[in-house]
Amino acid sequence: MALKLDLRPVGISHDTTRRSLQLVGGLALYGGSMAMLTRSGLGLDPWDVLHEGLMKRTGLSFGTVTAIASVLVLLLWIPLRQRPGIGTLANIVVISLTVDLVRLFLPEQDVLGWQILNLVAGVVLNGLAAAIYVGARLGPGPRDGLMTGFAARTGKSIRLVRTLIEITVLAAGWLLGGTVGVGTVLYALAIGPLTQAFLPYVVWRERSAA
Repeated sequence: MALKLDLRPVGISHDTTRRSLQLVGGLALYGGSMAMLTRSGLGLDPWDVLHEGLMKRTGLSFGTVTAIASVLVLLLWIPLRQRPGIGTLANIVVISLTVDLVRLFLPEQDVLGWQILNLVAGVVLNGLAAAIYVGARLGPGPRDGLMTGFAARTGKSIRLVRTLIEITVLAAGWLLGGTVGVGTVLYALAIGPLTQAFLPYVVWRERSAA
């Protein structure tokens, strides 16, 4: 049976310093790991495959499609009874800034060994980063809210729910014409189990429940 973790958002007044640092650190690591994935040249993550596919179909810019997709995903929170928090806004700001900053210093890789290293390290660090900032319980990002919401409503594990979401998004993006590579498949299959494995070690718990 999957370990049940309480991932509901908790007010920032509780353990403010530790949880704020955990949130920002996790988001920064997430942005950095995403930069590693994009620089590996071995495939986009499933959500970016979807964004690229929508961009090709609509003629809108990548950033515009990403923003619209985020709003639509947030609307899906309503039936799942998910509550946004400060982490939801921070997710959009910190990740976008960090990924661009890291990409400035991390060149596109064209040697297979370095490509594989960036891919594998990027996927593992991405799973760790997601667990860190979601575990801060200051409000998940738009897409992570789907994961925690469905997990809470269905009683299924984070591992299973995240994997199903990634595969569904990947299939939709591929059908729309998004670019799929070996890194895309690896990410879709590994990110759920990785996030599930790291969460118990980093999730914030109230002292009374420790």
